[in-house]
Amino acid sequence: VKSCKGVEVSRAQVTPMGLRSGELRDRFWLVTKEDGHMVTARQEPRLVLISVGSENGHLTLEAPEMKRLCLPIKLPRKNPVLNCRVFGLDIQGRDCGDEVAHWITTFLNSGPYRLVHFESSMVPRKSKDIMNVFRTTDEVAYPDCSPVLMLSEASLEDLNRKLEKKVKMENFRPNILVTDCSAFEEDTWEDIIIGNVEMKGTMCCSRCILTTVDPDTGALDRKEPLETLKSYRLCDPSERHLHKSSPLFGKYFAVDRTGVIQVGDPVYKMV
Repeated sequence: VKSCKGVEVSRAQVTPMGLRSGELRDRFWLVTKEDGHMVTARQEPRLVLISVGSENGHLTLEAPEMKRLCLPIKLPRKNPVLNCRVFGLDIQGRDCGDEVAHWITTFLNSGPYRLVHFESSMVPRKSKDIMNVFRTTDEVAYPDCSPVLMLSEASLEDLNRKLEKKVKMENFRPNILVTDCSAFEEDTWEDIIIGNVEMKGTMCCSRCILTTVDPDTGALDRKEPLETLKSYRLCDPSERHLHKSSPLFGKYFAVDRTGVIQVGDPVYKMV
């Protein structure tokens, strides 16, 4: 679920539209306002406290002081399909029902909010319509713009050396974490292979206020680690039309060949 707590997995299918583990697909669920506009941790930072899982064909949601909720992943056809807006682009989602809408609204103590699910018959958003560096074939459901975001442990360690209060990988929400490389080495990767999956680097990820949400408390700091990143991770002037004044941290990849990746797989650079 977009902006909710990440799910750690030991292996995942890599599809053209991102990672899949069993019945869970990365960012295929979205919290919206009743008018269909997306809601993320930028507006509701406590979304990061909602844990997501799946069992027996059901999506499970858990949050502090809330009763665990299960809802079917395959929704009844009678549930309406809503027209949603994600970063200014139209996309559909099937409404997940009143019970989960009430659950999310109650937990956030705000709203009213709905939860929608992207189904395979729906039309994805074109990454190229969001950022021109993507190819016409690159598509996503509810991620910001890319099916894969990769970040290295070394880059995080480099940042943490500059911070008074350390931050976690969860602040940055990558779906692939790489170890045993140098800091920001991922920025230089173009064509890579992990397992039997081939990916193409598209652009570095420009970071926003969401990185300042504490993943353990749901508190929005608004300053760190963003301010420190801005002190040394701004883009080259030639790329300012893409990133403006946002600092870069992590890199987006598109999927050229689908397959399976697992923890421990080496990352190969194609030359």
